[in-house]
Amino acid sequence: MVLRSKNLVRYVFQNQHKLIQQLLVQSQVRLCSGHGGIQQKAQLRLDEEDSFPKITEVSPIAAPFPMTIEHAADVGEQFKYSDLSVRLAAPHQLNPKPDVDDLAFGKYFTDHMLRVSYHRRLGGWQKPEITPMENLNLHPAAKVFHYAIELFEGMKAYRGYDGKIRFFRPDMNMARMNVTAYRSGLPTFESEELIKAMGRLVMIDSEWVPHTESASLYIRPTLIGIEPTLGVASSDSALLYTILSPVGPYFKPGASGLKLYAEPKYTRAWPGGVGDRKVGSNYGPTIHVQREALRNGCHQVLWLYGDDHQLTEVGVMNIFMLYMKENRERELLTPPLDGLILPGITRDSIIRLCHQWGEFSIKEQKFTMPMVKKLAKEGRLLEMFGTGTAAVISPIERIAYMGEDIYVPTETHDNPLFRRLYNTLTDIQYGKMDHPWAYVID
Repeated sequence: MVLRSKNLVRYVFQNQHKLIQQLLVQSQVRLCSGHGGIQQKAQLRLDEEDSFPKITEVSPIAAPFPMTIEHAADVGEQFKYSDLSVRLAAPHQLNPKPDVDDLAFGKYFTDHMLRVSYHRRLGGWQKPEITPMENLNLHPAAKVFHYAIELFEGMKAYRGYDGKIRFFRPDMNMARMNVTAYRSGLPTFESEELIKAMGRLVMIDSEWVPHTESASLYIRPTLIGIEPTLGVASSDSALLYTILSPVGPYFKPGASGLKLYAEPKYTRAWPGGVGDRKVGSNYGPTIHVQREALRNGCHQVLWLYGDDHQLTEVGVMNIFMLYMKENRERELLTPPLDGLILPGITRDSIIRLCHQWGEFSIKEQKFTMPMVKKLAKEGRLLEMFGTGTAAVISPIERIAYMGEDIYVPTETHDNPLFRRLYNTLTDIQYGKMDHPWAYVID
């Protein structure tokens, strides 16, 4: 039986965790080679007593980075949520809460923070603690100041229509953070322990989670090297901390689509570098170019790479392009994870949703500005949009490129893809759609 109805899409949304488990246990994979290629076929068989629809040809999508990590032997002891201590802010330390309409990104902060110290000479990670929001006391020679030995993540807590507070795929953020820590010579940690500790922090400051679906609580876990010695080397001491900030929309409501500044002489990342890791050194050097973009009447920088001017990222977001192939079929493209771009959680979520919908092909492959120009000239360029935790999805309207102004009709369609994706993601985040990506905080 072949199902093409909306019921199948809704069913997959609500039960994909069960389907994946069944796939891993019961799928039979056959590999055969011929004519220079390899064909892979996976078949999912479901128990008769289950009310699942019959689904065949299911291809699981691999995670963009390892979801578990083996800690190096010299990392030492891991911290545990069960050891968490809490020191609440005194009345005089509490901050006034801003009006939701006045929220700007990263301007206001809540009353408490989470911190976990790491010292190799003391055996590894120390006990986690929640304290009042306070300044850090660091030695001037701390490695973070001199060699940018640091990394961070960006997450959000959402207050749903039912009053419950949710994270969105926090296991992905923690896995990416651990991969970045390993690349930076900083100690790795147990993801679930940090998720639970951050959940406790959010519940303590729960009144800072906006009571509206137009805002959320931004969560910034940060890991820095604090060993007070000069010299380019790994840091034997580190500090993991998390701060919270209520935020409104990243871009002003009602604003038109983004206009991008595509200047080939600037490069954000290169092969073999850390463009695929969330380290601060990827962001500081972009400020000069962003200012240049603003001077040229653009909102964000469209980062290009190579002599063929490959599209990589939009400001601090991943990028997608929907276009019409020559056979009039739609196809969604996004740059591949080849080390040049950040493996975004929103990016991964969009890829998975579009695969589940099965309405058009989606590919992770390189595409260039000459291709964008050609598609626009032929009327086959449909939509382009940036994606990320802060902005969710931002439509692109124009690209300033080598003296030309390329128009992208992203917002002119009756039912644009970017809007459908935005609504689906926010429905999950705010609890309107029951989905395993939503992590309810108890």
